[in-house]
Amino acid sequence: MELNENAEIDTSQVDDRRGGGGGGGMGFPIPGGGGGRGGLISIIIAVLVALVGGGFGISQLGGGGGGDQPADNSSLNAECKAPDATKKQDCRNVLYINSIQAYWKTAMPEAFGQQYKPANTEFFSNNVSTGCGQADSGVGPFYCPADKLVYIDLTFYDVLKSEFGVKGEFPQPYVLAHEYGHHVQDLLGIEAKAQDGKTGPNSGSVRLELQADCLAGSWAHHATETKDSKGQAIFKSIDQQDIQDAVKTAGAIGDDAIQQKSGRGNDPGSYTHGTSAQRQKWFEQGFNTGDPRKCDTFSGSI
Repeated sequence: MELNENAEIDTSQVDDRRGGGGGGGMGFPIPGGGGGRGGLISIIIAVLVALVGGGFGISQLGGGGGGDQPADNSSLNAECKAPDATKKQDCRNVLYINSIQAYWKTAMPEAFGQQYKPANTEFFSNNVSTGCGQADSGVGPFYCPADKLVYIDLTFYDVLKSEFGVKGEFPQPYVLAHEYGHHVQDLLGIEAKAQDGKTGPNSGSVRLELQADCLAGSWAHHATETKDSKGQAIFKSIDQQDIQDAVKTAGAIGDDAIQQKSGRGNDPGSYTHGTSAQRQKWFEQGFNTGDPRKCDTFSGSI
């Protein structure tokens, strides 16, 4: 994968709240961990169970948002105007977001006949107040339907690498593209319909998550076609290794893989995101077809 060093990095699509440290508080309870930060493995499980959670279930925890310090993009703006900006993780992630939103600006009306409404991503550290309640880094990246924002603590990528052996750079835009897949679902009214509060291999939650994986794959198919506001390509190239890295990441965060890693066995009745094989299958479905209309996980078997 190679980014275009001449592409404009539009930091207006990000709200940098890392300096303020969020709104404080305990954050969401860790699933299966008794709440709080109860040991490294519990944190990892919580991160991956909530990974690309799209606000499903998250929106049912905690109170309302509010209380955050205002975002301050001054450092991010300066960093991303430097000559070597594309070598910096913060700026690369901004470009990923720019690419994903540029794709959906065109793809959503073409595929679904509905205009795309941009959503910002909130960079935070440790904890943050959201429209879905108070969150900490332990829940991983997520989309909140209540305020239509994506949230991520970028140190999450370190967990993927160190604890799950995720390699390469492309898993980072995959994670973000999945979250924006939830935003697309929200705009189309799919997100609300799928929130039935159930778990299991055929639950609305699993179907929602697998569709978001597929939508991420459809973006990946077209990523090299996306351009900045001046018509410059954002990506110079994406190769087969990048796609393999994303597929391997999808496999690492399947419900069955997470449960086995945690030592809890394998309980299909508690699935919320789908198995490793399913997540890989649906990402590849989106990538191979490049057509978000082929991402219907709500009809038939998955």
